[in-house]
Amino acid sequence: MTPDAKPVFLAQLWRQLPFFVWLIALWMLLWGQFTWLAFLTGLVVAVFVTRVFRLPPVELSGRVNLGYGALFLLEFLVALVQGSLLVAWQVIDVRRQPGAAVIAVPLIVDDDLIMTHTAVTASLVPGSLVVDIDRDRRIIYLHVIGVRSDADVVKQRNNVLRWERRIVKAVGSRAQVRQLKEADDAPKGSPL
Repeated sequence: MTPDAKPVFLAQLWRQLPFFVWLIALWMLLWGQFTWLAFLTGLVVAVFVTRVFRLPPVELSGRVNLGYGALFLLEFLVALVQGSLLVAWQVIDVRRQPGAAVIAVPLIVDDDLIMTHTAVTASLVPGSLVVDIDRDRRIIYLHVIGVRSDADVVKQRNNVLRWERRIVKAVGSRAQVRQLKEADDAPKGSPL
């Protein structure tokens, strides 16, 4: 390895380290064991997966705001409980059908990782499920239950946009945070 190639290799390794650690943690969670054997086999699997399935490297912002990360986690846990209770109530309420809709949510930030985190978060909250993503136009399509009016559609769309904001403020780049501020300052157009 040439002297110039070594810093590049280390930089690439450092950028991919969170995903590598996540693969090992996922392997350990999959087997339900937090042992040295599970760690070592997870390490072997992570090396195998990252070498065989060569994907383009994902660029992280390099910025983590622990305060916004904690706020995101707290809001997510509250949303899980509220969503579970709401869906349970809709199931046992025989007086009326809960109503459902497929809604389009145009995201603000043009970043694949932020879009993925937002889609996964929105889909994990009970009562909503991502059915399609238009990557080029940055639109997430969700199937949502409990929708009876246009106001409910706007509320659901705003919930997803709030997840995007929390994620960007927690792990997004400074440019992405500025993009959110510019979107807040821009005049509001008509919803999709």
